[in-house]
Amino acid sequence: MSTLKEQLHQKCVKYVQQRMDAAQQAIAEAQQAANNDTKSSAGDKYETGREMAQQETNRNLTQLNEANKLMVALNRISTGSKSATAEAGSVVKTNQGNFYLSISAGNINAEGESYVAISTASPVGLKLKGTQAGDSFTFNGKNYSIIEVL
Repeated sequence: MSTLKEQLHQKCVKYVQQRMDAAQQAIAEAQQAANNDTKSSAGDKYETGREMAQQETNRNLTQLNEANKLMVALNRISTGSKSATAEAGSVVKTNQGNFYLSISAGNINAEGESYVAISTASPVGLKLKGTQAGDSFTFNGKNYSIIEVL
């Protein structure tokens, strides 16, 4: 049985891979649409269609690049490390919910509990980073008490 950190990490990797796959599929579709667009007597229509396809390709290339950055960030995280202080790769259990400090990937369920995968650069991630069990802080009017750092 894999550890909780490994499960959360794998689910984040899967999330990023799905984003990468979707962006690559959209790029391929936009390029195919541009290639299939034939020049008609209305020359401007042809150029407009090709330009729109190029803009779609560029937008998806940006999304693919962002997903690649997320994957690089995930690859830097060690799932085997243990620290009493919250850092990238830590699981932090609080009275307001459970967090996995990695990338912003939203809600993840593992071992029957819900976790929120957040970046250490996010506002709440910055508050959590460096905390230990027993610490507390206030964020958006809510008081957070650190129960456990794994």
